[in-house]
Amino acid sequence: MPIGFMSPHTVASNKLRLLPDASLWHFGILTSLMHNAWMRAVTGRLKSDYQYSVLVVYNNFVWPETASPAQRAKVEAAAQAVLAARARYPGETLAQLYDPNLMPSDLLDAHHALDRAVDACYRRDPFKSEMERVQHLFRLYEANVAPLTKPKSRRY
Repeated sequence: MPIGFMSPHTVASNKLRLLPDASLWHFGILTSLMHNAWMRAVTGRLKSDYQYSVLVVYNNFVWPETASPAQRAKVEAAAQAVLAARARYPGETLAQLYDPNLMPSDLLDAHHALDRAVDACYRRDPFKSEMERVQHLFRLYEANVAPLTKPKSRRY
């Protein structure tokens, strides 16, 4: 899912999702394999295109709330490295940069480092697959919504 920073003067169409005042932390998490695995698991599609929904995908995504300041700094540094790698190809669009057959190796390496940094915010052991990431996120999601779904005892 293409994510980037836009100038304040950019006029967005109804096809874009905007996150005002986003930081490198936000960019890093949202462009990570963790968030993309969640998006692929819960979003809808039109033809083969993902239809990113703020209500379904973003609002239900479990951010790594327990990340330490050092972990956050690693994610931010890795996110900056992704942006720096992109900047080395000023004539390329995101579609060109992220073509699986043509992706520059430095950009791919930067994303791998970002994914490791984000994964470490969720747990110590690395994830072995996208399915394992999604299962972990659903367990966190269930734990977050459990207090909201418990029936309240009634007192008469």
